[in-house]
Amino acid sequence: MRLLIAALLATASILSPLASSAQSMDVEATIKAVDTKKLSITLDDGKTYKVPEEFNFDGLKSGVRVVVFYTVVDGNRMIDDLQVRP
Repeated sequence: MRLLIAALLATASILSPLASSAQSMDVEATIKAVDTKKLSITLDDGKTYKVPEEFNFDGLKSGVRVVVFYTVVDGNRMIDDLQVRP
């Protein structure tokens, strides 16, 4: 039993740096394009950010200034939160 616990702790310590690499980041930019079919928003920084299926696109259009909080998952920037700036 001690060996099993030791193996689990060793595995957890090895994998923990991988879990911590999924950090949330943010960017402030202006929306360049909104694609409701592809569930994505492109900002004026040239990068595309994907949104969840239940995302509400109301009020989002080209020219709107936003702060996007996102996490990179499998090479895709996934939006966690979005705030419209005046």
